[in-house]
Amino acid sequence: MEALVAAGVDTVILAVSYRAELLEQQMKQYADQLSIEVDFSVEDVPLGTAGPLALIKDRLKGNEPFFVLNSDIICEFPLREMIEFHMNHGHEGTIAVTKVEEPSKYGVCLFNEKTGKIDSFVEKPEEYVGNKINAGLYVLSPSVLDRISLRPTSIEKEVFPEMAKYGELYAFELPGFWMDVGQPKDFLTGENFFCFNSELCMRLYLKHLRDKSPSLLA
Repeated sequence: MEALVAAGVDTVILAVSYRAELLEQQMKQYADQLSIEVDFSVEDVPLGTAGPLALIKDRLKGNEPFFVLNSDIICEFPLREMIEFHMNHGHEGTIAVTKVEEPSKYGVCLFNEKTGKIDSFVEKPEEYVGNKINAGLYVLSPSVLDRISLRPTSIEKEVFPEMAKYGELYAFELPGFWMDVGQPKDFLTGENFFCFNSELCMRLYLKHLRDKSPSLLA
């Protein structure tokens, strides 16, 4: 959430479902510390990765693009650079992509390396087609909401391929560290890596100081 604040975001909406009240209590305290407004969109039934956007369509007012972030990743969150890239290409969507060693475990993103324009996706390819995957960070223009129905929907498998078909989706290559921590074993691996990789910890700590308390670096 600190990365969102640093990027100029003043309101965050969290999509929650099971035992949402526990998360709400914790996040409200954290939001007060960061001076950011946090709201919650509670799903009575799971709506997948796109359906929650339809649920809050009326709350995403105006013409400004917005961020959509998965909660199960660790990275350096270059959000200012992403929004600048998105505004420059002028289309509906931007996906952060990252290079991985085992692309067969993920959906591979195929795109023009010069322009970033996404051509297609290949889900868990058996043969090598590329090694850059969806990193779980997006910038979307409000017009994308017209593509999403209020039902369980996958943004990765239903919405993004349709956007790519019409040339409305671009890839932003994510610099630096990235890790998927969606599974318990991956979370523990990520936690250990983060705690014991002193260079990464120091870099993120210095970035935090630069953004929040630059006088301490003088």
